[in-house]
Amino acid sequence: MRRVCFLLKVRQDRIDEYRARHGAVWPEMREALSATGWHNYSLFLRDDGLLVGYLETEDFEAAKAGMEATEVNARWQAEMAPFFESLDGSRPDEAMTPLTEVFHLD
Repeated sequence: MRRVCFLLKVRQDRIDEYRARHGAVWPEMREALSATGWHNYSLFLRDDGLLVGYLETEDFEAAKAGMEATEVNARWQAEMAPFFESLDGSRPDEAMTPLTEVFHLD
């Protein structure tokens, strides 16, 4: 499994709503993530809006492509896009650029 970590920035004025929305992720979205290879997926949000995403997957590009092919992801991304800063017109899932892992301890 590959460990993937990425950063995004939630708009300061939308942080509370972002937290609330992720407290109630649609069941069909959760099912789609699992079915397309997103495992051990977590999001961490700092008070200034820095969002850290972490997941494990066999193939990150295939996992992203699998989600892109789902209708539920299109609806979710459209609803989430206004929550983020500096996406330059990209959907949030298109802005997930993996960070380089520099250390790991099993």
